[in-house]
Amino acid sequence: MKHKVFVDTDIIYDLLAKREPHYHAAAKLFTLSDGGKIQILISALTIANIHYLISKQLSSNEAKKIIRKFRLMVHIVPLNEKIIDLALNSDFKDFEDAIQYYCALENNIELLLTRNLRDYKNAQIAVMTAQDFINL
Repeated sequence: MKHKVFVDTDIIYDLLAKREPHYHAAAKLFTLSDGGKIQILISALTIANIHYLISKQLSSNEAKKIIRKFRLMVHIVPLNEKIIDLALNSDFKDFEDAIQYYCALENNIELLLTRNLRDYKNAQIAVMTAQDFINL
């Protein structure tokens, strides 16, 4: 069975916008997915976040075109009332990070990859950077 890995928005944006110096770690992560070694899961919120970020640089249609291709590489986990309530009532300073965390937790995903480790100090699941995961 493939290892399920929940990937935060920042790593997805690193990949799609080719943001250095983080692009190579993000690309390697998706190479592992293409090779069937891992399954990448994201929250529904990530799609909206990525569209917003990319459409600041490109047209909305171009952003959608990029996201359509990207969508084929990931599985989207649902975002529901329970996750929002957990995030609203959590100690997370960053609300978006809280939503991402509870999406992973509620979908029984044991590993969350992000570049923002400090907001996940009290996580009940493993949290690491894409580069740290690749180095394993």
